[in-house]
Amino acid sequence: MSTYSASKTVALPQSAEEGAAFAGRPLSLPTAFLANGTTVFASLAWVAFGLSCLLWEDLGEWSRTHALAVAAFVIAAGILLATLSGSLLGRFGKGLQQRAPWLLALGLLLSLWEVATAKFAWLPLPFFPPPQAIVEVYTDDLPKLLDSVFASVKLQLGGYAIGAAVGFLTGVSIGWSRSVGYWVHPVLRFIGPLPATAWLPFAFFTFPSSWSASTFLIALATAFPVTVLTWSGVASVSNAYYDVARTLGAKPSFLVLKVAIPAALPHVFVGLFMGLGSSFAVLVVAEMIGVKAGLGWYLQWAQGWAAYSNMYAALIVMSLLCSGAITLLFKTRDRLLIWQKGVVKW
Repeated sequence: MSTYSASKTVALPQSAEEGAAFAGRPLSLPTAFLANGTTVFASLAWVAFGLSCLLWEDLGEWSRTHALAVAAFVIAAGILLATLSGSLLGRFGKGLQQRAPWLLALGLLLSLWEVATAKFAWLPLPFFPPPQAIVEVYTDDLPKLLDSVFASVKLQLGGYAIGAAVGFLTGVSIGWSRSVGYWVHPVLRFIGPLPATAWLPFAFFTFPSSWSASTFLIALATAFPVTVLTWSGVASVSNAYYDVARTLGAKPSFLVLKVAIPAALPHVFVGLFMGLGSSFAVLVVAEMIGVKAGLGWYLQWAQGWAAYSNMYAALIVMSLLCSGAITLLFKTRDRLLIWQKGVVKW
């Protein structure tokens, strides 16, 4: 009598090593499609975007339509190849699967945007330019846009660094010394709540140039949240830490530099994040009103000439700059506050 053996039908792993090898085998083609359905649909969405660029004639004269369609097809092919070889790509393949819903939504959004603007003008032109019009800005007007980016970054870094340094020193001083807090706290309560943009007339009248006035406004917008949060962090340090350090013979300078400031760093970084957002808002307003360079000036210039594609292109660049600055600040925070890494993600 013949006996049924599962091992004759399916080669089951007999050891831990064989199990690991069995689990690491690449999926067959149909199985890969079923396991990665979202990424496949994301690839199809980008194919649809490319077809939407080519199937109908443009209602305007845009020279980057064909190039945009080719780029969409290349992205679709890249997503599909990454899906089929996901097990071989390791971390990149896992990251692609996690971002597949966003890739799908972006492909569908771009397809709808293309059809609603360049092909059928459901959204009125030129107030809603198509994607290829924005691509043209990045290719044809790149030198002026890069000059504006450089001017904004230089102005932002100078004002933010000054405001962060002043706010940090002021916050530590108020939190540590009651006599300093007696004199500085009322001034802070009077000046701090005022929006930095309310000081525009005073700044442009007092300072010798619009650049220095804008630097002052950015520093002012940054300094207030950094001061308050640093002060709160230093004031909330437990007295037990100071008592232990004094027992070991610590001097006041040691208590400030080695006890108070490290314990207050989580609050300091919260203030730095808040100051960064406020400084970007003031940066745009200052460049629109007084400074003759930068992304805010570029936005004002584009609006004056009804170049709405340039305006949207500048807004995208500004968003990337803001997001990149916050990401860099988060990386710095995670490196300095290793015990809080991953608590708040960006």
